[in-house]
Amino acid sequence: MNTSCIALPNVPSNPGAARSARAATRSVRVVTRIFGRPARTTTPAALSLDGPESLSGEARYTTLEVGDFAKLDLGRTARTGLPEVVWGPGKTPEQIAKIMLALRDRQSAVMATRVDPEVYERIRAIEPSIEYDAFARVCTLAGAPDAPPTPVVRGILAVLTAGTADLAVAEEAAITARLMGIEDVRLIADVGVAGLQRLLSRLDEVREADVVMVVAGMDGALPSVCAGLVDAPVIAVPTSVGYGAAMGGLSPLMATLNSCATGVTVVNIDNGFGATMSAIKMLRAAERLGKKYS
Repeated sequence: MNTSCIALPNVPSNPGAARSARAATRSVRVVTRIFGRPARTTTPAALSLDGPESLSGEARYTTLEVGDFAKLDLGRTARTGLPEVVWGPGKTPEQIAKIMLALRDRQSAVMATRVDPEVYERIRAIEPSIEYDAFARVCTLAGAPDAPPTPVVRGILAVLTAGTADLAVAEEAAITARLMGIEDVRLIADVGVAGLQRLLSRLDEVREADVVMVVAGMDGALPSVCAGLVDAPVIAVPTSVGYGAAMGGLSPLMATLNSCATGVTVVNIDNGFGATMSAIKMLRAAERLGKKYS
């Protein structure tokens, strides 16, 4: 892949000059070719990239166009510590494969979520190196040898499920966690409140965790119970498991949002991926604080 580089202009403090600089910056782009089509890398006009805040500034705010259907956020890891991940639904197998291959050279953690088995079969025909977990419906691809390594996330993440039917969402969370650098992920399945002794028998293990993720459908009671028993942050993941009045996960969502136990963080229905990303930020913040005040 051939890439040409161009220096970005400094943005002056004078408002009028700043407008001119922004207009000039809008036309700045790095043109490459990917999958036979031009791919543009652009830098937003309003960003000043000089001074101590601009270290690796261009890398933080660049995008890569793949064909005419995707603009990849190459700077997301530099800005947020978390890489771009592909949302599978609504994309063709060809689009998913091309996006994952484009990301492979730029990050070690490459994944696509919510990919149905029949879609994966077509993806595999395009790129056999893309792997698949059919239960969690997650595609993964190893990064290129020279891709930036995924930083290790220190700490223990416990992922609990209320029932066996919640396991697919929990597996999505666990796969995401391991791929994003959490080495100690502990999956504890089927410990719902209908048989509370199951949770109590694993309580010592749960209390060892630095973040506790609780995946629960139906009445959504387990996150509240856990939050009343542990001092770690609890992330509730309501699921769409349940009979009619569960309303596709709306009932456990409302139950967790209205938890009487304090400090419960709630993500969207079936969003194991998003819960893991929240857990990673919590663990990294804890590590930073430990270093800061040690």
